[in-house]
Amino acid sequence: MSKILTVSPSPHVTSDQSVQHLMYGVVLSLVPAFLVSLYMFGIGAVIVTAISILSCVVFEMLIQKYIMHTEISIRDGSAIVTGLLLAFNLPSNLPWWMIVLGSLFAIGVGKMAYGGLGCNPFNPALAGRVFLLISFPVHMTTWPLPLQSRIQYLDAVSGPTPLGILKETVRSGATAADALQQIPGHMQLFMGQMGGSLGEISAIALIIGFFWLLYKKIITWHIPVTMIATVFIFTGILWLAEPAKYASPLFHILTGGVMLGAIYMATDLVTSPVTKAGMVIYAVFIGLITVVIRIFGAYPEGVSFAILIMNAFVPLINKYIRPKRFGEEVKNG
Repeated sequence: MSKILTVSPSPHVTSDQSVQHLMYGVVLSLVPAFLVSLYMFGIGAVIVTAISILSCVVFEMLIQKYIMHTEISIRDGSAIVTGLLLAFNLPSNLPWWMIVLGSLFAIGVGKMAYGGLGCNPFNPALAGRVFLLISFPVHMTTWPLPLQSRIQYLDAVSGPTPLGILKETVRSGATAADALQQIPGHMQLFMGQMGGSLGEISAIALIIGFFWLLYKKIITWHIPVTMIATVFIFTGILWLAEPAKYASPLFHILTGGVMLGAIYMATDLVTSPVTKAGMVIYAVFIGLITVVIRIFGAYPEGVSFAILIMNAFVPLINKYIRPKRFGEEVKNG
């Protein structure tokens, strides 16, 4: 009996887990982070998350049915993951129509324009987030303060993020120590008591999700650990060289999108390298670009840009960093 070998697009997962099983495993791992955001931001967290997920699912279904004329695949859970991760990269007071626009860009341009799941070169959720950041910079950088106005959505009390405080304080000529006096302590940052995007605020919740993903073998440790270590090392060097100007490496790890980006965005099965060595190289450059943008760039945060930039280099990494082919002759001398 002849057997047909069918080669499908990435992600090529060497396990008996289906795409649906993997996607809903990611959704379950994000539950702790969502619960923290719900506690900190209240009704805004529910509204932003619900609109983002629903919009992504509907847009994917409509594009597949009326434009691509292909089988509808929303049951695989990938649109839900995109919507959830997009919501986690947004402020909890973003107007509903901006969330819908971001979802349309994430699904229509970031994913379906390339053929759907497995064909997109860039992380769709981050593509949607950067589109909104460039298009609506004021709304995308207005951050509701945690534990305040939890029953309000658009009128929530807002304030700067720790990274924003640090950037503006240093620009004004003051020291990093002056900025840190206005910022909650490390333990409060670890638990999530700071302004920021919906799902990035609580390091402890994201770490719980990380261990779940490792336990279920949905991701490996290579990208998250390498990226976080790179940020820690390079910010540590700057901090040791000039502590009055630069914040500690622990501050940089606990604030902004480093944890969320390292665990969930950079590890996307479609847009990350396939080999372990490639993953390490990829993660090192993401961490380095993140630090460069944070320290020397105009934006206080650089994780989204760093990941999207390195997404573009993944095909090159996969081409030159690959395992030896089975049966390949090894030349001596």
